[in-house]
Amino acid sequence: MPPPPAKWTGSCEFNKSGGCSNKVIGARNFESWSKGLPPFDEEGHGSHAASIAAGNFVKHASVLGNAKGTAAGMAPGAHLAIYKTCTEEGCAGADILAAFDAAIADGVDVLSVSVGQKSTPFYDDAIAVGAFAAIRKGILVSCSAGNYGPTSASVGNAAPWILTVGASTIDRSIRASVKLGNGEKFDGESLSQPSDFPPESFPLVYSPYFCSAGTVNEADVEGKVVLCDYGKTSIIDKGLVVKQAGGVAMIVANSDLAGSTTIALKHVLPASHVSYSAGSSIKAYISSTSHPTASIAFEGTIIGEPSAPEVIFFSARGPSLATPGILKPDIIGPGMNILGAWPTPLHNNSPSKLTFNLLSGTSMSCPHLSGVAALIKSSHPDWSPAAIKSAIMTTADILNHKDSPILDQTEQPASIFAIGAGHVNPLRANDPGLIYDIQPDDYIPYLCGLGYNDTQVGLITLRTVRCSKESSIPEAQLNYPSFSIALRSKARRFQRTVTNVGKPKSSYTVHIAAPPGVDVTVKPHKLHFTKKNQKKTYTVTFKRSSSGAITGERYAQGFLKWVSATHSARSPIAVKFE
Repeated sequence: MPPPPAKWTGSCEFNKSGGCSNKVIGARNFESWSKGLPPFDEEGHGSHAASIAAGNFVKHASVLGNAKGTAAGMAPGAHLAIYKTCTEEGCAGADILAAFDAAIADGVDVLSVSVGQKSTPFYDDAIAVGAFAAIRKGILVSCSAGNYGPTSASVGNAAPWILTVGASTIDRSIRASVKLGNGEKFDGESLSQPSDFPPESFPLVYSPYFCSAGTVNEADVEGKVVLCDYGKTSIIDKGLVVKQAGGVAMIVANSDLAGSTTIALKHVLPASHVSYSAGSSIKAYISSTSHPTASIAFEGTIIGEPSAPEVIFFSARGPSLATPGILKPDIIGPGMNILGAWPTPLHNNSPSKLTFNLLSGTSMSCPHLSGVAALIKSSHPDWSPAAIKSAIMTTADILNHKDSPILDQTEQPASIFAIGAGHVNPLRANDPGLIYDIQPDDYIPYLCGLGYNDTQVGLITLRTVRCSKESSIPEAQLNYPSFSIALRSKARRFQRTVTNVGKPKSSYTVHIAAPPGVDVTVKPHKLHFTKKNQKKTYTVTFKRSSSGAITGERYAQGFLKWVSATHSARSPIAVKFE
């Protein structure tokens, strides 16, 4: 008897480290079905992510009256097949592989996999193995980079045949502003926007120990606005503790680690989540006066944040432990306070059939890129998964709405290990000019070069491989749209081949922004094409600068780009000094 029709499933909840329990979109859970578990979306994560990728146009969408407008997925005209993989017990590797098998058999074009996991060798990684089988059939696989940031080398799903997606903010906020008794004002966020909260100021108190259960004294907080530190317990749990102790409202101040990232959540009492710098200023104010006061103004939906996009603090960072010679993540996309479908109303008594929620995570950025990939595939049906990925990467934005470098949660320019090639630009990705293509068999010399034995490579490729007879290559020799180089005193040379998918007759000139301490030489420095789909090969030589020794720095970053009269294809460069 075949399994019943698959639905979507999953859960996504911020924990004390800022992580999100990511689940798969695109996995039919045969094991769960055989146990009699329902194939429905019990927790909402799958509904939400699926709607981001390919949800239809829905007018008058909102979440508790916020973020009002017409909702739509990235590829609203796409046919959407959804497979259930995960349960509350987790996501079994066998179920993930069954999901890939089912999707491949169904003939999908793009697989969106909102699962974030820590780095592991590819032959022991069900997603990497399943994704390799998919790209052999021409299916692009888009995966979450994971929510283990901002720790260095935390990125997962780093196989080069996967599009690895980090998360960024958007220019919309659900504003809850904190105003102190000294006149200072700090912008925060809250999905709950009570219309009856009085505008006057209340006594303000700081409650240490993260406002966890048993640490808040009713006599200290009753009738007051309570400042709590981010961490240890969930933000919602902090609100429950404060409310039960008689607090009138809550301010949650970020940790240094979380920095500027704020989350719009449904709270149990009036609340505002503010940045680390705002929290530090509020604490300084409390210490400066014997009678600190504060008020919270709920201002609703605000559009036009000029510093967007910023890298979200929990978005996983490179370099990749599994493959340091491949720059990961590949790309970043919207993943903060994203409106998407939800299986039930947030208020159980709501009569509305238009049920939506806001969630945050690389689970949300991944389907954004999956939808973009689907649009490119519909425009260029003959392009390989690697070609689509190249188009997305080489056309990415590296500047925010203020035309300044994209920042991270520290309000400093984000590193190449946070943004990869940059922030997705769907319009430019559809017309990249040049692409870096890779065929499935091209990964075999790369896998042999990782030091995997014949059996391990065979587990990934599902074919017999003799690495001793294959031409092993260094990781960075793969025809990838970015460079990740380990550099000692000896120069290193790598080769790339680009395919002209722009104007038949075109010429490109290389522009180089060399990483500090590195000399970069590209030969030839001009590429001339006479027809479409023509290929040209160039070499890049990296060597340490004689005049620019790097003191105390392990990494440097730069880029090279090929520029014509109408197109620009940019490749980021990461260099590790050894």
